[in-house]
Amino acid sequence: MSRKVIPGRNTAAAEGDVVVFHIGLRVNRLRAVSDWLPAFMAMPRMLRELSKERSSGLLGYKVLFGSLRDFYIVQYWAGKEQLLAYAYQQDMEHRPAWTAFNRRARAGKGHVGIWHETFIVPAGSYETVYVDMPAYGLGAATGVVPVGRRGDTAAQRLKAGGR
Repeated sequence: MSRKVIPGRNTAAAEGDVVVFHIGLRVNRLRAVSDWLPAFMAMPRMLRELSKERSSGLLGYKVLFGSLRDFYIVQYWAGKEQLLAYAYQQDMEHRPAWTAFNRRARAGKGHVGIWHETFIVPAGSYETVYVDMPAYGLGAATGVVPVGRRGDTAAQRLKAGGR
């Protein structure tokens, strides 16, 4: 993510449907490092793998920290097909990491939790505004463009099916 502030009012340059995927890890027992650290370390490998392959469908992501126990990532995907294809590919990082997590989770008795949520957002149903911000969120994933005109509001853009 660029740290350079983009002046003025901007919106994401996304076009078409967008898939927003939230995935997180919750450490339920801090001292059980051997239960949660492998799951924590698996995600950077997956993100590197996906970022190297332009055809993966991953548009971008943002890593967030909720607390000492909660870590999550917001991912933006070009389509649900690419997201699901990655989830099931045997020769990529996700499947072995998921298998290993499930094995450790059974033995770890709830010491670490994993969650995810997938949102398929149709074109015209999302709206973004960035004011004097570096590219962020969907805007970092797709680029930003200036908001049309002064006085143009988020409600008007959503009503018109725009960004």
